[in-house]
Amino acid sequence: MPSGRTHDRITLWALPVVAGVCLWLTRSGNVTLLVAGGFLFGGLMFGPDLDIYSRQFQRWGVLRWIWLPYQKSLRHRSFLSHGPIIGTMLRVLYLSSLLAILAVVILAVVQQLGNVSVSWQDVEGSLGRSLASYGTEFLALFLGLELGAMSHYLSDWGGSAYKRFRKQGVKGLLSRGKIKKRKVINRGRGSARGRRGKRR
Repeated sequence: MPSGRTHDRITLWALPVVAGVCLWLTRSGNVTLLVAGGFLFGGLMFGPDLDIYSRQFQRWGVLRWIWLPYQKSLRHRSFLSHGPIIGTMLRVLYLSSLLAILAVVILAVVQQLGNVSVSWQDVEGSLGRSLASYGTEFLALFLGLELGAMSHYLSDWGGSAYKRFRKQGVKGLLSRGKIKKRKVINRGRGSARGRRGKRR
């Protein structure tokens, strides 16, 4: 599995390629900027390794505590953190939920202190209009976040596959699950024999 520094290099090296391809496909500077920005943010701060104490986690600085419940809820490299699309979607929903709670608290405080009357219907309406008006922009940003995360878990998978190939050849790529099961069974038998010997 590549180190955090290697993941950072992959993100930075791939950024011009992602931006260039996006600009060539869309011919839109705004969409390209959102995809490239999402890719950079997804690769450096919003990637799959937020489920452990990683460089991505540390970059959140004083706000990194917000990811502690996320870390405790997920096993490292599980499908929910490292899975294509689902991992990014879960992180977006998690962060959006926290921001929504913060917005509710701020709105309640403003209503109490500032004598400002803002109804929840107004907030929901403006949010709905924003999603409808800027749907393409939100999609471009999500695509960038997903591409940033994808560069991370593809390099994880590629690094692990390369190590298995160097140790075991093609068999290491094809029969990974079988090898692990055999090792567990052999350990179990060995430990059982050891226990019998101790009892005697």
